[in-house]
Amino acid sequence: MIIGVDFDNTIVSYDALIYKTAIEKGIVPKGISPTKSGVRDFLRKSGKEDAWTELQGFIYGPCILEAEPFPGVMDFFKTCREKGIKAYIISHKTRYPFLGPKYDLHESAKRWLYEKGFYDCGETGISKEDVFLELTKKDKIKRISELGCTHFIDDLPEFLAEKSFPSNVVRILFDSNNKYKDLGDFEHAVSWLEIAGKLR
Repeated sequence: MIIGVDFDNTIVSYDALIYKTAIEKGIVPKGISPTKSGVRDFLRKSGKEDAWTELQGFIYGPCILEAEPFPGVMDFFKTCREKGIKAYIISHKTRYPFLGPKYDLHESAKRWLYEKGFYDCGETGISKEDVFLELTKKDKIKRISELGCTHFIDDLPEFLAEKSFPSNVVRILFDSNNKYKDLGDFEHAVSWLEIAGKLR
């Protein structure tokens, strides 16, 4: 078994940070859904797509260290190491934001992994060489195939549904807010504990 895991919104939980930052910047009112999708949907409906794009760059860049791992994700990697299951982190991430200051989003992500202890290979089984930040979805899918992943975990159903996604890979949708519970196209999990249970 070889497991590939997405990074943003799969390993890293941004909901609380995005809501807090959007409130501090005065671009959303208090009382909206305190999640990434709540902030995004409010800004889009308000005709503020550019504000949403710039906010993402700010969060994924200089603010990223304030974000926390999802509960249980570190234990998941530890369990994989203990069971001899190889795991990789494979993400589609542009190097710089589409709008706003040119923060290096790849370096920010790698620093987050280091600061949060994911590169402690003796614990997690993950080293810097096991992390792949791809510039396009096509390259992400290619990497999943090249590494021989048998399972892939992602928070985006539209990515898992890509026509070019390798058909022999078990697709697991990480749905922490349980938005897609009726979507029957993939394995579905709302927590890392649930995902770990699927791999026993």
